[in-house]
Amino acid sequence: MRPWSPEYKGRLEELEITSQALEANPLGDSPRRPLLVYLPPGYGDDPARRYPSVYVLQGFFGAVPAWQKPSNNLRPSYIEMADELFASGGAPPCVVVFVDAWTSLGGSQFVDSPATGRYHTYLCEDVVPFVDARYRTLADAAHRGLQGKSSGGFGAMITAMLRPDLFGGLATHAGDAYYEYCYLPMFPEVYRTLRDHYDSSFEAFFADMATRPALSRRGDGDVLMTWAISACFSAEEDGTVKVPFELGTGRLDDAVWARWLEWDPVRMVPRHASALQSQRAIWVDAGRADDYRLEIGAGAFVAELAGIGVDDVVFELFDGTHAAIEYRYPLSLAYLAERLS
Repeated sequence: MRPWSPEYKGRLEELEITSQALEANPLGDSPRRPLLVYLPPGYGDDPARRYPSVYVLQGFFGAVPAWQKPSNNLRPSYIEMADELFASGGAPPCVVVFVDAWTSLGGSQFVDSPATGRYHTYLCEDVVPFVDARYRTLADAAHRGLQGKSSGGFGAMITAMLRPDLFGGLATHAGDAYYEYCYLPMFPEVYRTLRDHYDSSFEAFFADMATRPALSRRGDGDVLMTWAISACFSAEEDGTVKVPFELGTGRLDDAVWARWLEWDPVRMVPRHASALQSQRAIWVDAGRADDYRLEIGAGAFVAELAGIGVDDVVFELFDGTHAAIEYRYPLSLAYLAERLS
């Protein structure tokens, strides 16, 4: 709505955290990470008051500074929308934490991996205690939630399942789920790109991309994402990355693909039933025309939740794609703030 810096009614603090979990990570990425903490209006008025907290997780290729910028100047940024939400009384006040989990491959999926680093541990054991020690949060799972879109939505789903001792609510906007539809259709095109331009070699692809701007050619994003997600989901203990199809033939490697499916939130639900049953808030949505068909995964995730007796869920399919849906964030933020208060 305007190309200059906004004035917030609350307060945004820009911090850095040095993560023990990310020290000496395999990619050599810095363990020093930016962290944004939004404090709602009135935070400084009552030194005794404590607040629920919502941890916002970035999508793939995302980085923390982008939260302060609108997707275009006709739209407010996420932080502007959150600030207006709390200033208008549209939701109970809460602390909002914007977490950086970027890697030099584009993202971490918020998991611990021998090929990328311990990003799940970083979030849970470094970032959460850091925030609780510096701000007046209600420091228990019942008052702590997760929110994200795409890979960030995936991170919200799996982290709530893996750490119900830390998180009591989640909101996922078009989170990665039901991998037959969101990932599997990508593999034939990646195979063709590697076959036709890079002698069926990821190494040749990376060598070429190093000579030009990253993601400047058609197909770059899918090739890079396939390698990066493989690094997160199907790396060997020594860091060797295994991709889920044969480079020479394009045939699916069933053993590697099975390792990816172990991280499919739809399939994880039955294994983590008690964690999901303990959640105080679950919000699931996606655009009906999502580019990666993630509305199907959203529906499958909700169906699995119903199968374990979790039906107190907000679920909505809205008109939209995978892009330009940041206006959904304040809706789920208000829901989380209410439930976690």
